[in-house]
Amino acid sequence: MANTGGNHTTLIARHTEVTGDLHFRGNLVVEGRVNGNVCAHSDSDARLQIVDGGVVEGEIRVPNVVVNGNVKGDVHASGHLELASKAIVEGNVHYKLIEMVKGAQVNGSLVSNVEVDDTSEPRMLGYSEEAIVDAE
Repeated sequence: MANTGGNHTTLIARHTEVTGDLHFRGNLVVEGRVNGNVCAHSDSDARLQIVDGGVVEGEIRVPNVVVNGNVKGDVHASGHLELASKAIVEGNVHYKLIEMVKGAQVNGSLVSNVEVDDTSEPRMLGYSEEAIVDAE
């Protein structure tokens, strides 16, 4: 019986080099090298993990990204971005939520993609008008 649900994991193992753009759903773990753009399908809650020693040369557009290797290109994470202690990113980082550990390096700009309301103030995630309590 075929498994049609759940998250599937694809591994690009050490000493493996892939040339060309990758489009995926589920989880992608890069231990080797990818020369090309890495994109998740827009309707997915995909996760990309680049481990220590892994390299991606190209643009990354994935909702959830964990980097502990090298990226040469821009990173666009619409969900959660984690830059671990051995992460080196040579490019701009676009994020909604970021976690950066001591030792991680970004040689580019950090660009927040938090939604902005009409007053040019960042809107809090999970904000609700009903949650306001008058303290007077």
